[in-house]
Amino acid sequence: MALWLGTVRQWHWISSALCLVGMLLFAITGITLNHAAQISVKPRVENREFALPEELLQTLQIPAEEKAPLPTQLASWLDGELNLSTGTRMAEWSEDEIYLSLPRPGGDAWLSVDLAAGAVFFESTDRGWISYLNDLHKGRNTGTAWFWFIDFFAAACVVFCITGLVLLYRHAGSRPTTWPLVALGLVVPMVLALLFIH
Repeated sequence: MALWLGTVRQWHWISSALCLVGMLLFAITGITLNHAAQISVKPRVENREFALPEELLQTLQIPAEEKAPLPTQLASWLDGELNLSTGTRMAEWSEDEIYLSLPRPGGDAWLSVDLAAGAVFFESTDRGWISYLNDLHKGRNTGTAWFWFIDFFAAACVVFCITGLVLLYRHAGSRPTTWPLVALGLVVPMVLALLFIH
C-alpha cells in the first residue's frame, strides 16, 4: 500500500510539474477569452506592393488543380522578400491570379500575384500578444506540433487530476471538508449549466 501510494504521489508531482506552465497559460487565456469583448485591441495592418522579376513571372504555369502549392522558385523569392515561410501551403490559382492565405496565431496575412502584370500585393494583420495567446489556447492556426502539445498537455492534466483524487481519498479521513469541497466543485458548474445556459 505504501509503495503504491508513493507511486501515485510521484506521478502527481511529475504531472503537476509538466502541467504548471501550460495550466497557467490556459487559465489566464481562459479569462482573456471570457472577457474578449472588454479587451480592446487595435490591429496593426501592414500593406506592401511590388513586382515580380520578369524572368520569374515567365516561369509560372497555371496548374491543372485550382489549389496547388507555390512553385519552389516563387516561394523562395517571396519568402526572402517578405520574411515569410510559405512552405507547402496551398494557394488558389486562377487564370489571372494566385491567392495565398497565410493565417497565424494572433494575426492574419494574405498575398496575391497578378499573373498578367506580375504585381504582388501583400497584407499582414497583427492583433497583438493577447490575441496570440488566445489563439494558442484555441489551437487556431498553430500547426501540427502545437496540436500534439495540447494532446500531451491534456493527458498530463488527466494524470494530475486522477492522482490528486487518489491522494484526496487517502487523506480524507483527517480532512473532513475534503468531500464537501469536491462535491461543490461538481455541483456549482452543473447548477450554473442547468439554470443559466440555454
